[in-house]
Amino acid sequence: MDSLIAAAARALAAGDPLGALNRVALRDDAPALALRGIALAQLGDFARARALVRGAARAFGPREAVARARCVVAEAEIALAARDLGWPAKALDAARATLAAHGDPVNAAHARYLAIRRLLLIGRLDEAAHALSALATHAAPDPAPLPPALRAAHELIAAGIAMRRLQPRAARAALARARLAARDAGIPALAAEVEHARAVLDAPAARLVARGQARPVLLDEVETLLASPVLVVDACRHAVRDAGHVVCLATRPVLFTLARALAEAWPADVPRDTLIALAFRARHADASHRARLRVEIGRLRALLRALAGVDATPRGFVLSPRRAREVVLLARPVEDKHAALLACLADGESWSSSALALALGASQRTVQRALDALAAAGKVQPFGHGRARRWMTPPGPGFSTTLLLPAPLPSE
Repeated sequence: MDSLIAAAARALAAGDPLGALNRVALRDDAPALALRGIALAQLGDFARARALVRGAARAFGPREAVARARCVVAEAEIALAARDLGWPAKALDAARATLAAHGDPVNAAHARYLAIRRLLLIGRLDEAAHALSALATHAAPDPAPLPPALRAAHELIAAGIAMRRLQPRAARAALARARLAARDAGIPALAAEVEHARAVLDAPAARLVARGQARPVLLDEVETLLASPVLVVDACRHAVRDAGHVVCLATRPVLFTLARALAEAWPADVPRDTLIALAFRARHADASHRARLRVEIGRLRALLRALAGVDATPRGFVLSPRRAREVVLLARPVEDKHAALLACLADGESWSSSALALALGASQRTVQRALDALAAAGKVQPFGHGRARRWMTPPGPGFSTTLLLPAPLPSE
């Protein structure tokens, strides 16, 4: 490795892409192509960065397996930054194995972190947590032997998992460690990412509706609420819970709509015609609607038997908690038809419609229609055309998106 390549590599490691380009911008050899690609990725030009890294991988000879593997890892990182979540995971696994076999544990660990970050983005929390634990156990009891930048990445992932699992204390501890590691790394972009995560954690994460009054609550308050002896109808996870039981209604939308309406009105009852309008979207109730309401209320009563009763009143129905003395509704911070999609876009990165579909578990065509509707309303903005089109929006001011992001159902 010549002196210019070494100097450019050091500049990139320190988060100085312009300094790296000053040294290798006019060179076309394989190491220079790889470094130029990484520098452009740090500057946000992901399309050109990916082309340069792929060119570097082709330029390296078949005997340079480690260099080619590093290019594969770099391309995966560029794809992750560009929110192209459909890149082949098998290629990254093969590159990681090559790096580990040839004595490059740092880049092998980096490849593992990229795979875990992808799992976190698409809401596969259990797999991400297991992989993160296995990585720390495999390398050492903790990530301390890793370079500061990778230690910060480790703690950011741990904080993201804790936030999605509604564990704010664990998230704050992880972010405190990430802040120290980012300071040791001396990379401004990494430090800014940690501060953004801290700001999200300190922003209102949900709305609490109790006795007809609504107020924003932080993630710490949500954690306390879910551990308290209160009956919570959770509109963020589509479940009904108290301190000891959880009834998941994520696959029963009509029943959850009824439970939410009853919780929002508690301690008052809800008229039958109102429940029919909400659950069945019927403007005028007739005998068939009333019969169907009785059937659905019976199903809801059976599912909530351990938590609450659903009692009939002269004009409608009311929730009667078994053990709890209070019934509250935990609602999303933003009630929007496309709230989950906006939550993904709120990280400020550019997403493809295919990546959004993967993250949300929806069809790409459904996501495209939603994006078109949001663009018409001025809430998102497209860039590029055809397969290169990306969507983005600035982060929503004043609230956290933690409870809008994909997460496992409460019963899992």
